[in-house]
Formats: sequence, structure tokens, C-alpha cells
Amino acid sequence: MNSVLQRLGSFGVVPVVVIPDARHASPLAAALQAGGLGCVEVTLRTPAGLDSISAITRAHPSMLTGAGTVLSIDQAKAAADRGAKFIVSPGLNRKVVEYCLGVGLPVTPGVVTPTEIEAALDLGLEVVKFFPAEPSGGLSYLKAVSAPYGGIRFIPTGGIDEKNLSGYLRFKPVLACGGSWMVKKELIEAGGFEQIERLTAGAVEAVRASRAQG
Repeated sequence: MNSVLQRLGSFGVVPVVVIPDARHASPLAAALQAGGLGCVEVTLRTPAGLDSISAITRAHPSMLTGAGTVLSIDQAKAAADRGAKFIVSPGLNRKVVEYCLGVGLPVTPGVVTPTEIEAALDLGLEVVKFFPAEPSGGLSYLKAVSAPYGGIRFIPTGGIDEKNLSGYLRFKPVLACGGSWMVKKELIEAGGFEQIERLTAGAVEAVRASRAQG
């Protein structure tokens, strides 16, 4: 497995953030690191997404920073130029995946169905995003749909929080979980970085406890 994806797996939780103002990016990254997480997925859902990736990679070079909601090759290129070390897409866009693989940029596209999982395997992927996790049937659905496919790992995202995180992490095919409960947009906009740090520390402790039980 790619070393970047291995690092994401070591954290267990990938904060998925929407940053409306790039000025919040560096203090957000500092709060995540203080809480014990050294990774972040900055979504390109706002015009500040790319500038936020730049701000984090400049101020916090040890942070494993990726770009989320990547819908095109141009966005993937732009994110990599700003310092993104991995790419996440909501669906399986073959052109985006093939581009990323061609330049050695780790990519985890979103999948839900067996057909999409098989398409990912056909592309040579070892890790995919299970999205949207909870609306698609949650852990019970993931257990059923992943059963025939032993050679792929999942990063469930969508509806994951402190209540259901442990269940997902105890399921062996799950590499990590994406979540936004510790980095809610409202908290970021309000400058609630101390609370983000506390919530992040709680998420890190939940990962430790889950892995100890597993």
C-alpha cells in the first residue's frame, strides 16, 4: 500500500473540513495537531479550498494534507500544485483516478456498489472511500458489500461521528474513517479552535480504544 495511505490508516480518523476563509486554515491545522491528528482533507467546496491547502502546507509542513471533493483533473492538478499529498473524490471518476495514478498521487474515489468496487479494483486501487456511508446503509451494508472483495480497504465517510466511529474501526477492511464532527464549519467560522482541539483529542482517544478492543 502507498505510504501516504498507510499514514492515513495510522491516524484512524481523517478530518474532512470545509473552510470558507483561508485565514482559518493554519490555526485549524494547529488545533488538529495539538489534539493529536496530523492529517486533514480540505474539501474544494469553497473558493478558499486551494488557498487553504497552500496555507496549511506552508505553515505546517509535517501535516499530511489532502484535497477532497475533487471532481476534475484540473482540480487534482491545482491541489497537487498547492501541496496536497492525496486526492479524495465523492465518486469514481475514471479520468481523475487514471490521472492521479499516472503521476503517483494517491487517490481514494467514492464507491457504494459492487460495480463501483470492481471498477476500482480494475484500476488497481487498494483503498477507496465508502461514501456516503451512513445514508447508504452504514456498517451493516459495508460488511455485506465488501464480503466478496478481500483485496481492498475502505475509508467510510458521511455520517460518521463519535457514536459510530468505533464500530467502523473494529471492522478489519476499514483503514480509517472520514469525519467532520470535530471540525464543523460553524466552529471554524467562529474561531472555536480550542473546542476543535478538545474534540480532536476525543476522536484520537476513540481510535486508540477501538483498536485496543479490536
